[in-house]
Amino acid sequence: MAENRQQSAGTGTITKLNPLAEKLQLRLDEDQLTNCMRCGFCLPACPTFRETGIEAESPRGRIALMKAVADGLMDPDAAFEEQMNHCLGCRACEPACPADVKYGQLIEQARDAIEDHTTSHRWWVKGLRKTMFRGVFPKQERMQLLGRAMSLYQRSGLQRLARGSGLMKLLPSHLAEMEAILPPASGQGVIERIGDRHRAKGERIGTVGLFRGCIMDVMFTDTNVKTVELLTEAGFDVVIPKAQQCCGALHAHSGEPEEARSLARGNIEAFKQAGVDYIATNAGGCGAILVEYDHLLHEDYKWEADAKWFASRVMDISDLLVRYGRIPRFLESAADGDKQVRITYQDSCHLRNVMRSADAPRTLMRQIEGVAYVELPEADRCCGSAGIYNITQPEMAASLLEGKMAQVETTGATHVLTSNPGCLLQMKLGEHRCGGSRQVEHLVDFLHERLVKQL
Repeated sequence: MAENRQQSAGTGTITKLNPLAEKLQLRLDEDQLTNCMRCGFCLPACPTFRETGIEAESPRGRIALMKAVADGLMDPDAAFEEQMNHCLGCRACEPACPADVKYGQLIEQARDAIEDHTTSHRWWVKGLRKTMFRGVFPKQERMQLLGRAMSLYQRSGLQRLARGSGLMKLLPSHLAEMEAILPPASGQGVIERIGDRHRAKGERIGTVGLFRGCIMDVMFTDTNVKTVELLTEAGFDVVIPKAQQCCGALHAHSGEPEEARSLARGNIEAFKQAGVDYIATNAGGCGAILVEYDHLLHEDYKWEADAKWFASRVMDISDLLVRYGRIPRFLESAADGDKQVRITYQDSCHLRNVMRSADAPRTLMRQIEGVAYVELPEADRCCGSAGIYNITQPEMAASLLEGKMAQVETTGATHVLTSNPGCLLQMKLGEHRCGGSRQVEHLVDFLHERLVKQL
């Protein structure tokens, strides 16, 4: 505290700040900090608080820490940084907050300051972050090159050799488990597979621009293809702008806001030129940043209007089908055989808490003829994926996932569905750990398999 001396106005004393404290004071939104009434409504909504019962692990507690730094009452130390990084960023606190505190914005501002200041990253971590965040994710051709390399690893026998030789034991256990449940990668994205323009079936309702994503397009290419087919069946022309880039979510959540803003500008321009009525996403994590491009660029007057235009058109595919499309008919699949298919659904936190879409996926699932829908207890509670949280905070992520799988067990479901690739992989990991036989699928994949197509 000695080196962080705040002085009363008019005394003439020079204020000396901890460098991180100075960055936090410049970047934290004072209005949002003071909006918090400390009522505690956020506590039962917060996964980390519920796991630990520690006040500092809650949104209210983290805001109190931020405000103490902003007011010059404490120096941000390693424990402060750890608390900011321990937050899942699920934003379940926001719908619960009667004061409408924008907690997600505050935690991103705090992480931005921490990332700009921190010297704790090892050299290889810094190098890997720079390579992936600036050299790979924003460049689709490099993502596809990565997809081809992963596909080669999976299909050539190298994966089998690596597992059989015990090489995977050299990795931390949680990373080795993640490798075991990765889906088949692809070096071809949705445009390379089916082209960039597709006509509506039947009477045309409007034009949808598909946001293909970066990881989504190399790890879940089939899901993107099926998304296009669901949209055309529902009456939409679909265009997939070739110039679109990574959404910027990982950058924004990891203290790289300028990179996120650069990607946002590129995406806005690409979809504006395409002249679309709606922008569809099939990944809750991507959708949450896309729908907030207006906030991301609110200080950039050149892009402010276009950012609002873009954000107002972003919708999850389930919302788009239910609110504006002709909902196709869905019927139990021949692949289901004679067994009774029971499905349950794990909410994507960002889809539910940021895009505020919880009803539309359930509406679609309840319309599948011959399939029983069972509500998952606490489906709105984070599964522990949270972008790359399950990699950077494996212990907390594992604890959340263990509880989640216990709740899945109570449903008697044969299939677990979700609307976000990160949640999908996390739930697959949970099923892998408990040795279960349930299928874990993206909602789009499950619906498409049971789609009754128009003639």
